[in-house]
Amino acid sequence: MTWLGPIPHLAFKSLLNRRLTAALTVLAVALSVTLFLGVEKIRLGARSSFDNTISSTDLIVGARSGSINLLLYSVFHVGDATNNISWRSVQEIQQHPDIAWTIPLSLGDSMRGFRVLGTNNSYFEHYKYGRKQALSFSGGAEFGDLFDAVLGAEVALSLSLRVGDPLVVAHGLGSTSFAQHDNLPFKVSGILAPTGTPLDRTVHVSLAGLEAVHHGWESGRHKQTGENAEGLRTLEATLEPASITALLVGLKSRIATLQLQRQINEYQQEPLLAIIPGVALSQLWDVVSVAEQALSAIAGFVIIIGLMVLLTSLFTSLNERRREMALLRALGARPWHIGALLTSEATLLAGVGSMLGVCLVNGLLYVAAATIESHYGVTLSSLAPGAYDGSIVLLVTVAGFVIGLLPAALAYRRSLADGLTVRL
Repeated sequence: MTWLGPIPHLAFKSLLNRRLTAALTVLAVALSVTLFLGVEKIRLGARSSFDNTISSTDLIVGARSGSINLLLYSVFHVGDATNNISWRSVQEIQQHPDIAWTIPLSLGDSMRGFRVLGTNNSYFEHYKYGRKQALSFSGGAEFGDLFDAVLGAEVALSLSLRVGDPLVVAHGLGSTSFAQHDNLPFKVSGILAPTGTPLDRTVHVSLAGLEAVHHGWESGRHKQTGENAEGLRTLEATLEPASITALLVGLKSRIATLQLQRQINEYQQEPLLAIIPGVALSQLWDVVSVAEQALSAIAGFVIIIGLMVLLTSLFTSLNERRREMALLRALGARPWHIGALLTSEATLLAGVGSMLGVCLVNGLLYVAAATIESHYGVTLSSLAPGAYDGSIVLLVTVAGFVIGLLPAALAYRRSLADGLTVRL
């Protein structure tokens, strides 16, 4: 077909001649690919974000409830604790000879919509995330004073806070609270480098400082005690919480993990639960795997619908192009040329639509990444098109080629005379 030029070029010219239909078909394919890749990227981003949140912690200890519930509220700050563990129990656990370090966690307060976590400097020394990555500071340092606070990267960015700025925590977890601890403000002593985990959206304060701001709140309402920040600083050594939310435990040897877990679970003084983070996370994925598979299946069906739109468009245009095909045959095109023209059109539509879908999904996720992270705690680590995106483009393009064989086979069987006679 040298007189008509290469078949793909002819297919491109044919699609330009039917640009409205072609554009709508490309858009249908693009939207289906956008939905499919959007679901997959958010799903994989959620898994990666959860998997990278905690590392090198052997046990998490909390009040007896459920493994997944304890993991969610202590590590991912999702939901609330059903109960606390007493400080006396914490001290007894810390004295166990197999334990190398512990990190106390106390949740329950907030600061302008962000969770406040009470802990100590052991948190910044021993907490690991990702592939055993230690926490680092983009500015300032850890706690040096009773009322020091360390901000996660997202908190500092969202609230435009810097080292040295004051902040006030509030009682409870609501984004708007009327029970402000404004009589004892904290001061930002440090800002953590971004981690891509819930730590970025957390305000860290010292455990003693958190106990100090709750001094006089034992009844649930603030009772004026007349004590100020300086007075409470003199009592810092005696400011111990009655209870905390959870305890992170690192062992000298992981061989002792199961034995210590059993001992804590059988603790007689109060009902406690010790979980292994990796095991609890696997249980979480087992619970949500059915929903994940359902979402992936729905997204896959959307791609099939997009390809069905492509097939319908080709069959509809085929009935309108009988004269065109007959004229091409009259000009010397062989039956396989007609079939190749239709498969080329289908391949072009599918290929352009899938590439447009990849661009759309990555652009939309780039714009929405900050909102998704702040509202749902899902960090989308890589937004640039990758090998998976390329494989989807290839798969949809090949599927378009295969679909194009159906109308191509129908056109191949039509005779030269079909369509030459003008029908009135």
